[in-house]
Amino acid sequence: MSQKRLLNKVIVITGGAGLLGQEHAKAVLSEGATAILLDIDFDGLVHASIDLVAEYGTKVVLRQCDITNDEAVSKISLEINSSVGVPCGLVNNAAINPSVEKNTATFSRVESINYEEWKLHLDVGLYGAFLCSKVFGAAMIENGISGSIVNISSDHGIMAPNQSLYRVSGKPDSEQPVKPVMYSVVKHGLIGLSRYFATYWATSGIRTNSLCPGGVLNGQPEEFLQRFNQLVPLGRPANPNEYHGALLFLLSDDSTYMTGSTLVIDGGRSIW
Repeated sequence: MSQKRLLNKVIVITGGAGLLGQEHAKAVLSEGATAILLDIDFDGLVHASIDLVAEYGTKVVLRQCDITNDEAVSKISLEINSSVGVPCGLVNNAAINPSVEKNTATFSRVESINYEEWKLHLDVGLYGAFLCSKVFGAAMIENGISGSIVNISSDHGIMAPNQSLYRVSGKPDSEQPVKPVMYSVVKHGLIGLSRYFATYWATSGIRTNSLCPGGVLNGQPEEFLQRFNQLVPLGRPANPNEYHGALLFLLSDDSTYMTGSTLVIDGGRSIW
């Protein structure tokens, strides 16, 4: 039941066109906030947000933005401040996430990864989070707002991927798909970024924490789900809406004494 913990607040969510980006938006909208959804793919963002706009109307604000571009992020921040209001919350959700429900052809092995591929993942997942934190956090401070930044890490931010999940029968080891190393580096890095900003802005009223979701049910092949479920004490992946409560806790005044922390919600997978 909604408690309107974010009533009349403005929350920025990066990677808004993605599955979790949309779920994050549903969470904050249900508590009375205005959700600013940013994504580099504006057409995809508009398409993904049709139901949200239909239900919440002007509370849903869609903007195209390349979060790896300093000028673009600064410009969008100024526009949001003047047209909607200064955000008090930021959800750094954008990332490149190779997943089995999309295409395991993007599951690059270490031996095949080049600098351009490495840089792209880190630019989006780490530099984008840093840049948005810097720009939107500075706006909060300049306007005397006690804000909250939530970096969406992963259970892969606290443990290595179990590559047996992605194994394809009949392929030699040298050709087996694996969760790319960049994903782990980015998700570990986001936890470090949270801790750094938590101390850097400790006296400025800005809290920064990491949320580490586990796997999310999203049309994965049955064979993959059977393997995955055996690795999770609760025996299943999360439903997409099962992170709402955790996000709202971190963004709202329910967690005013929490900063630099890592909240892991993975069905128990990381304890095995």
